[in-house]
Amino acid sequence: MGVIEIRFHGRGGQGAVTAANILADAAVREGKYAQAFPHFGAERRGAPVVAFARIGDEPVHVHSHVEEPDIVVVLDEMLFKLVDVTSGLKRDGVIVANTRSRPDVAGYRVYCVDATSIAVKHGLVISGWPVVNTVMLGALAESTGVVRVNSIVEAVRARFSGETAERNVEAVVEAAGSVREC
Repeated sequence: MGVIEIRFHGRGGQGAVTAANILADAAVREGKYAQAFPHFGAERRGAPVVAFARIGDEPVHVHSHVEEPDIVVVLDEMLFKLVDVTSGLKRDGVIVANTRSRPDVAGYRVYCVDATSIAVKHGLVISGWPVVNTVMLGALAESTGVVRVNSIVEAVRARFSGETAERNVEAVVEAAGSVREC
């Protein structure tokens, strides 16, 4: 496998940073090495944010931003118009997007899931904002195989508790069953 580099694009409040951390936890649960970290300044709720994760079979020694990701996860489809989410994406790269239809990108495998609807359905809304991070992790795991869906479920249960954990788990599972190549 080598090292797989993943870049998350989201908006403040959607959980991109938490998604990267949960993904790293899921990878470690599978016996892999992983790291996750954010990149943001003084952004406010709704402003574009970026988070990164690296997953490998051996220790990961690189500790810089992911400039040439293997996978890009887009938590808000409007970001395709605001940010060049494909910047540096490898030629055989994969995009996993929260959208109902294929975004206007060429040359990449693209997987789509309506994460916003799934988040709302499962009550994953904070201050009126759907929080789609765990939903997108279900779609990511199912579409790319970078980690198993069950590992995401375990990491979600470790991160959250009670009813919140179970709502997130249900959303992860639904997203894994709903993601499609588009």
